[in-house]
Amino acid sequence: MFYDYEYFKKEILKLTAIDLNCYKERQMKRRIDALIRNKGLEGYDKYIIALKERSELFDEFLSYMTINVSEFFRNPEQWEFFDREVLPYLVKKFGSHLKIWSAACSTGDEPYSLVMLLAKHIAIPQINILATDLDRQCLEKAKIGLYMEKSVENVPEEYKKKYFTKVGSNYKISDLIKSRVTFQKHDLLKDAYPRDCHLVLCRNVLIYFTEDTKDELFRRFYQCLTPGGTFFIGSTEQIMDYKEIGYQRMNSFFYQR
Repeated sequence: MFYDYEYFKKEILKLTAIDLNCYKERQMKRRIDALIRNKGLEGYDKYIIALKERSELFDEFLSYMTINVSEFFRNPEQWEFFDREVLPYLVKKFGSHLKIWSAACSTGDEPYSLVMLLAKHIAIPQINILATDLDRQCLEKAKIGLYMEKSVENVPEEYKKKYFTKVGSNYKISDLIKSRVTFQKHDLLKDAYPRDCHLVLCRNVLIYFTEDTKDELFRRFYQCLTPGGTFFIGSTEQIMDYKEIGYQRMNSFFYQR
């Protein structure tokens, strides 16, 4: 039997409930082929067997496949606009008890960045953020809240002093900030979305999906926003048919329902 990439996608769907057909095939196949070679395995069938038999290999595959690249205040100019224009608008329109979802949050850099900024506009005890990701390992790292120096390069010095503790060469975020974020496992392709959100962030993730999948997800994010709610996307993304979906564009990376 010839075990090709189509076979691999079907087996992964059964094994993980992740549909690789939703990802850009050339890009994802290249990543997976490299991973298999690095493990010294020959062929998709041998790799599938190894994933079933070795839990550490299975966890590694999930982390590798979900493409976790994250850092605090990634693309600082976007966060500056967010702080200057978007947050004051949200607080004025909806008050201080905002319903916020950070989707595909990776290791927590994004929701923790958000808490620090929100604390300029809202009392910290009133801040509550739902942060989700497909990768359990990332969520566990996020709950620990320990980051390498590179991850905090864009954090303003005042925040580093106020909200971080140096641990060797790493930085540990304060329990005060951590307490405002609830982490949960969530699959953007399969699981139900929160409803009536005032703010949703999903940044630098959808670029890995096919155009049809991206369009479907942009529509699902629209539906989970309350009227007037804001959707914050990444610097590598754009919503081509935002008017057709119903969004109003604030600038290149912020859209309102």
